[in-house]
Amino acid sequence: MQIPLAGQTTGKPGSPVERLGFARRNQRKRRVAFLAFSLPAMIWFLIWMAWPLINMFRISLLRWDGLLKKSSFIGLANYQHMTSDVLFEHALRNTAIHLAVGLPAVLIPAFILGFFLSLRLRGFRALRFIFFIPAMVSVAALAMMFYGIYMPEGILNASLKFFGLEAWTHNWLADPLTVLGSIIFIDIWTGIGFYAVLFFAVLSNQPGELYEAARLDGASLWTILWRIAFPLSRGFFGVAAMLHFLWILTGAAQNVLILTKGGPGDYSLTLGYYLYNQAFVVQRLGYSQALGVFLFIVGLAGLFLIRQTFRQSD
Repeated sequence: MQIPLAGQTTGKPGSPVERLGFARRNQRKRRVAFLAFSLPAMIWFLIWMAWPLINMFRISLLRWDGLLKKSSFIGLANYQHMTSDVLFEHALRNTAIHLAVGLPAVLIPAFILGFFLSLRLRGFRALRFIFFIPAMVSVAALAMMFYGIYMPEGILNASLKFFGLEAWTHNWLADPLTVLGSIIFIDIWTGIGFYAVLFFAVLSNQPGELYEAARLDGASLWTILWRIAFPLSRGFFGVAAMLHFLWILTGAAQNVLILTKGGPGDYSLTLGYYLYNQAFVVQRLGYSQALGVFLFIVGLAGLFLIRQTFRQSD
């Protein structure tokens, strides 16, 4: 065995003091490496994410009626106007209805569909592709397709007449009773297949032995679905719920913009579209950013609530 000379070390700390010093040096190196790799991302985030967010709060305190016009500080007046704005109340109501209907109507069927795809029955690959097709169609093309379905002489009314249900025909996008439901249905139709494929990917990684053991114990597929598959993927179900919550809150305004522009009247007006309208059509920039702040706070609260509801414990 080679004995180290005076002043040499074996590279391995021996005494408690040496071990403590070695651990501190390693910790210091890890911190330096962490800062070196994360600092560019942090700078990028501060420039392109944090500053626009801060600017949104700042603009919400201004009266600014156009990019080429001067702005003036009015404090919380935009928020005060929001409390008495009838259009804001209607947009809030319609968005709440969309959330209450759209979230469960998309995620629950998508989870069930994803579970049966994960069983890998015959033809599951073709079905997986077919269900994902709506997600590959652009929003504009999708909206125009449903415009052809909903128009007075469109496919939906023609089908109802063919089956003798002429009394059920409507001008679906111009009737106050059906316009919001028609917009929500587009979101449901496109969302189920998209999230089903995501749930399929998650459930395919679960150990199949659990399902086999449950079948041997006499459990039905329905029991396996909700008593085994759902608890195992509860965390991802929460992630999907957060994604779709944010889509309804902001992204679903695209269908409103293309198909109805909030009409007839304000029966299909949503918060996302109302923000767009105030910013780019009416050009009340300060008030639009106050709406943006409201959406930001509602979004954070909704994400926190969903995260707490679907938190997956070990």
